[in-house]
Order: sequence, then C-alpha cells, then structure tokens
Amino acid sequence: MTSELDIRAAVRGTHTYLQHSYFTKPFKVADISGSRSGDLHLTIMTASPGILDGDQYEISVHLQPETCVHLYTQAYQRIFQMEMGAKQRWQVRMEKGSSLYYLPHPSVPHERSIFDSASRIELEPDCRLLWGEIITCGRKLSGEIFRCDYFKNVLEVWCHGRLLFKDVTVLEPAIISPGATGQWEGYTHQASLLWYDAQQDIDAMATLIHNCLSSEEKIKAGVSRTAAGALLIRVLGNGGEQLYALFKRISLLTGQERKL
Repeated sequence: MTSELDIRAAVRGTHTYLQHSYFTKPFKVADISGSRSGDLHLTIMTASPGILDGDQYEISVHLQPETCVHLYTQAYQRIFQMEMGAKQRWQVRMEKGSSLYYLPHPSVPHERSIFDSASRIELEPDCRLLWGEIITCGRKLSGEIFRCDYFKNVLEVWCHGRLLFKDVTVLEPAIISPGATGQWEGYTHQASLLWYDAQQDIDAMATLIHNCLSSEEKIKAGVSRTAAGALLIRVLGNGGEQLYALFKRISLLTGQERKL
C-alpha cells in the first residue's frame, strides 16, 4: 500500500505556519506549536503499529523562504516481518533561509524485515539543517538481535545540483556480521546526526559537541567535518533512549531546540 504525506510551510509576519497538509492512511499531522511563537512544530503520526510488508511511504516537505520547522515522530518506527519488503522515500525542498530540524525516534527492524529508505534534501543558500537517525538491532529485550534480512538507508543533501553530502547505511546480517571489525563491533545501536549551518562557527561547535560526547558513558562516538562544512556526528551505543536523549542535548548545544 502506498501512503502519502505532503507538508508545506510558509511565513506570515514573523511566524511560520502550516500552509498545506495532505496525507493518506495511516498518516496524520499534528500541529503542536501551541503558544510558542515563531517556529512551526509538527508531529508526524501514524495509525499503523509500524511498517508492514508491501508498504511504500512517500513523504514530501517544502519549506518556503525564512520558514523554520521542527518535525517529530510519535514513537519508535517498528519494521515488521516481511516477504516482499517495504520502502520509504523522503523528498525535502528548503528555500533560501529556511530551517528544518528532524530528530526521529529509533527504527526497530524486526526479524526477517526488509526495508529500503532514501531521503533527498535540496537546499538553497543560508539554510539550516539538523537531521538525525537512530537504528537499533531489533527487539533486543526479546532476544531478537540483528535478525533482519535487509535494512538500507540513504541520505543525500544537494544544493543547486551539487551533491553536498551522502551517507549510506546497510544492514544485512546474513552476509556481513554487524559485530565484525569496522562494523558495529559489539554495540547494538547506531545513531547519525547531520548538522549544517553556514552561519555558525563549525570548529567551535565541533569542540562543544565532542566534549558532550566525551562525557557520555558506554558509547563510542566521533564528530567529522564534511567537505561542504557540515558536521556529522556518529554514535554507537546499546540503548535507543540513551542515544535519542543524547541527540536532544546536542540540539540544545546547537541552539536548534531553544524554543521547545
């Protein structure tokens, strides 16, 4: 089943508002901005218990100039046992001076799940982007550790036809053990966070983030500066809640969640 979600944001005065929202089952969108002024805060909701065999999610987000949108998820994204597989596609367009902050809950690929996800983000000048992802080993407490058949996630960030950043994550435990050298090496969760903001002192922020990561126990982490001037934070750990909370703290350091 193909499910669609289309979100468009615009500016009225100093406030970002939801200009257009279209969705089909099982999606819903909740505006949780409340009394907070300025930024638009949206939660992507779903009536489904998770991603099912044959599902295809088509998600598009369009931000007009100077808009600022925070996207949240409702809960962990469970990816159930499958025969054919499921797909998810994000298409994000950010016009000049817009900002997008997306820190989703962890993904949980169940035993024999097959999932292919790809996100393409197109930026114009002076945009700010915070984009996160957390992948778990599966239902760890049920003893289901790295039993998915296939999990793939691709993130591409473009600006005026030029590829600024590309990240590919593939889990195929039957072929390459996640515990092998150069893979997850004994950890059960992986998190990635891309931060792009040309208006910030990236070197200074890299130091702040490195200090934050160094104070966190029971993880391995690193901060890299990409050729385009973005920061990529990669973390290995053993708990989804820990990594999700860590990324929330990093977002505070970067100033992106100051209005929450």
